[in-house]
Formats: sequence, structure tokens, C-alpha cells
Amino acid sequence: MNKVAENPLKNRENNHWLLMVVTALFVTLYLVSNIMAVKVIGIFDIFYFDAGTITFPFAYMLGDVLTEIWGFRTSKRVIYLTLVCNIVLVACTQVGVWLPSPHYLADTAEAYNHVFTYVPRIVLGSLAGFLCGELSNAWVMEHIKKKMDGRRLWVRTIGSSAVGYLFDTVPFVLIAFAGVVSTHDLLYMLAFQYVSKLVIEASMGTPLAYVTIGWIKRRIGTIE
Repeated sequence: MNKVAENPLKNRENNHWLLMVVTALFVTLYLVSNIMAVKVIGIFDIFYFDAGTITFPFAYMLGDVLTEIWGFRTSKRVIYLTLVCNIVLVACTQVGVWLPSPHYLADTAEAYNHVFTYVPRIVLGSLAGFLCGELSNAWVMEHIKKKMDGRRLWVRTIGSSAVGYLFDTVPFVLIAFAGVVSTHDLLYMLAFQYVSKLVIEASMGTPLAYVTIGWIKRRIGTIE
């Protein structure tokens, strides 16, 4: 029995649709992480990290998916798009701070202003770390993939993240929190955020990347 040829148009449509979904989730997770980063979490007065640390590794996981399936060039475009979206976030929320509010909603306005007056500094640190971290993450992952002929996905997801998190965490924490928290807490934040991101990446991000990449490849194949 002759095998029916796969419809190339269907593959192309699936490719565009899935790329759009992954890109939307990637951008959303970064915006959410920036807003969540306003809250600093302290555990036993020893470990300190911003709440965005919880969601951030999953954005990196999607960055790995973008690079693995669509390549470094497409990944770079999505990274630059995310940069623009972060800037839009700052601009729009800052306009909200400037606009007047009725006196009976003063408490709500004060809470909004307190959070979103702080966001620009968070996002500035995030943007500096974001470009260095994500671009280095994508580049390292592509480089390892070529060196290993596409084998051992876990090596490149964790290996690239180890490099990317270093270039992301250091500038982000220093710009976002220097002068806001004590030097002692700042050092703990740097160490704990880096380690916790890697742990989340290894324990949850990488298995999820395996599932996501495998599912996408079965639908559209690897895009060269």
C-alpha cells in the first residue's frame, strides 16, 4: 500500500500556529515575572528571592523550545519582540500612575502607584539581564546542539540555562535591588535565585521541554 504524502501546507500552517502560541506564552511569562518580581520573598530570614523567580525558569524553557525547533535566528527575533513588550509594559503602567484618581479610591490608587512606580527599575534590570541571559542561552544551546549532533537534549537545556541564568541574574538583582535591600540580603538573593532557577529548570523545566519539543516535532518536524 502506498503511503499518503503529508500535506506540506498543513505542516506550514501548524508551524505558524505553534510558533505564535509559544511566542505568546514566552512574552507573557516574562511580563508576569517582571510584575511578580516586585514582591521579595524571605524564607526563615535566610533565603531571599523575588516572586518572579518561580515563573522565570518556564520562560527559559520556552526559549529552549524556540531555539530547538525554530533555530537561533527565530529565537533572537522573539527575544527582541519581548524586549519591546517589556518597554510597552513600563510605558503603559507609568501612564496609569500619572492619571488622576477619585478620592474615594485613594487606597487603590496608592497601592497601584506603589507597585508600578517600582516596576520600571525592575524592568530595567530585567531588560539588561534578559538580553544577555536569553541571547547567551539561545546561542549556547544552538552551539551544543551542533557539537553533539542533536543528541542529549537535557545537556543543552541545562547547560545553556546555567550560562544564561548567570548573565541574567547578576545584572537583574544588582540593578533592581541594590540600595533597596541590604548587601547581605543582596548576596543571598544572587546565590539563591541562581541556584533555585537551575533546580526548577532541571526538575521541571527540562522534563516539560522534552514533552513540548517532542509533541511539536511530531506535528511539524524540526524547522531547519
